[in-house]
Amino acid sequence: MLGAIAGDIIGSIYEFDKKKPEYDFQLFHKYSHFTDDTVLTVALADSILFETPYIDKVIEYYHLYPDAGYGGMFRQWAANNGRHPYNSFGNGSAMRVSPVGWAYNDLDTVLQKAKESAEITHNHPEGIKGAQATASAIFLARQKTSKAEIKDFITENFNYNLDFELEELREHYRFNETCQGTVPQAIYTFFISKTFEDSIRKAIYIGGDSDTLACINGSIAEAYYG
Repeated sequence: MLGAIAGDIIGSIYEFDKKKPEYDFQLFHKYSHFTDDTVLTVALADSILFETPYIDKVIEYYHLYPDAGYGGMFRQWAANNGRHPYNSFGNGSAMRVSPVGWAYNDLDTVLQKAKESAEITHNHPEGIKGAQATASAIFLARQKTSKAEIKDFITENFNYNLDFELEELREHYRFNETCQGTVPQAIYTFFISKTFEDSIRKAIYIGGDSDTLACINGSIAEAYYG
């Protein structure tokens, strides 16, 4: 979970930069801060640890940290103490899911709990898929599964294209808040990394929704590298 939080904080100041950062960007800046990615990650961890429904903790933490940078649909849902999902396929389901990948000791349970954590808001198939792909990658990484085996699992079970070229991706990738436009890129930059820091740097190097890319990437990298 700390890897997700570190990625969020490191990526926080690069999210809306018009110019993509170079690889050797400053990791921590005086303006670095946690965002909704961290808040909702901690909310899910809290709900798991104390066996409280996901939805209750997510809404509770929204009210504790109402200015953390939530998406408009989520903000409206949480502010009104919503009880019905809104068919989102945004990357919010994947950014908050890392505690699920750590909390359970078999893959089937991880996949089921990832689905449950997503569908309180993100009940679109792509929203669920993004959460499941991220959580399963974390679970497999902490089991010391090889990157090649993790890649095969993600490709076969979620049909994500994970065959990019880093410089080409950096050139053409644009800001994208969907699971299908964030999760594959976050996982890919983990696959080509050599260390935890290298993984985070490469996720932010491609540009886009930097805090969430690095949050998803960091959650997997932590499980793999420690």
